Amino acid sequence: MRMAFLFATAALASAGAALAAKPSPLTTPAPASGAGLPSGQCIRSQDIQSHSVADRQTMLIKTRQRETYRVTMKGGCLAGAIPSDPIITRSPPGSSLICRPLDMDLAISRGGFETPCIIDSIVKMSAEEVAALPSKIRP
Repeated sequence: MRMAFLFATAALASAGAALAAKPSPLTTPAPASGAGLPSGQCIRSQDIQSHSVADRQTMLIKTRQRETYRVTMKGGCLAGAIPSDPIITRSPPGSSLICRPLDMDLAISRGGFETPCIIDSIVKMSAEEVAALPSKIRP
């Protein structure tokens, strides 16, 4: 029994390492740390309609207005996340606008446990960047 547990633990560790080593499918470089949205392009948290995980540090979100945003995280809070994992967003008291990384409080829920993410940047993607995305990661 103990040997089976050790084997399962080793298999999970190697699967996680393989995921972490997988190159990002995004073709454009990551935005500058701290990048936010210009005035007039802020999004409301309640307008987030869907999301996808592009890599261990990048989530793509789509709004009701059919706009796509690239949200990058510090660390690897998305490592091991799958598309069906719910995202949890909270708005600061008094505002639901997301303009800067500090405006977005995001976590991933896996198996009833929340993994908080530290947002590094938020940028709106151009129509060309969205069209260049592989279909499996389009939100």
